[in-house]
Amino acid sequence: MNIKGFFENWIVRNLLGAAVAILGLAVVSGLLLNLGTHHGKEIEVPDFTNMSVAEASAEASAVGIRIDVTDSVYVRKMGRGLVFSQRPTAGSKVKQGRRIQLTINSIKPKQVKMPDLVGFSMRQAKAELQAKGLLLGRLRYTEDIATNNVLKQLYKGREIKAGRNIDSGSEIDLIIGLGEDNETFIPDVVGMKFMRAVDAVHDNSLNVSRLRFDKNIRTYSDSLNAVVYKQVPEPTEDMPVLMGSEITLYLSIDGQGR
Repeated sequence: MNIKGFFENWIVRNLLGAAVAILGLAVVSGLLLNLGTHHGKEIEVPDFTNMSVAEASAEASAVGIRIDVTDSVYVRKMGRGLVFSQRPTAGSKVKQGRRIQLTINSIKPKQVKMPDLVGFSMRQAKAELQAKGLLLGRLRYTEDIATNNVLKQLYKGREIKAGRNIDSGSEIDLIIGLGEDNETFIPDVVGMKFMRAVDAVHDNSLNVSRLRFDKNIRTYSDSLNAVVYKQVPEPTEDMPVLMGSEITLYLSIDGQGR
């Protein structure tokens, strides 16, 4: 090989080497930039409520997070095995790979023992029912010297004895004594969420006669988040009503009537 050919080959080899090195640096820089861009990326948590566990798992995988079923409840008005609630809630921002804890609606209701509420005040009885996983149904008042105390407890219209096993989530009606002090006032529940409004009505010794949900409320979970935008009758501050009187509530998702 002559001197001219040697230098020409040397120059070509060095140029090729430099090109390969530059290309390699570009690839590595691109990878590092990509890693830096996605490191710590936050993901918006989907709304898993009313999904089956399989549907929730697929939805979670699609966005890069995982789910764990950590608890269960029993809600009669909700589909069995569907997601009742989640933590963190829908719309929260989490890191990729985060586990979302789900509470599902049980396939079968848990059995609980009926407590003995006779002699309790209405508020004490309500608290005891909630502690046992039961719901307060209708309040029925009858004349008796034991004013505002529970005289009888009813399940499906019949008197039920303490200690009997019943499904959790069952509604228990109470017959309560009504003495001379038999009046109460209608509270202002406009702006309250569904269950808080019902509690306020019961706390004032009144009944919810009807619930009017707007068409945008399609599921039980929607109803829990619904807000009262109207009540009939309206609140009374200076005009008492009889205990056991009834109120109709109108609810929507945003608290605005349609």
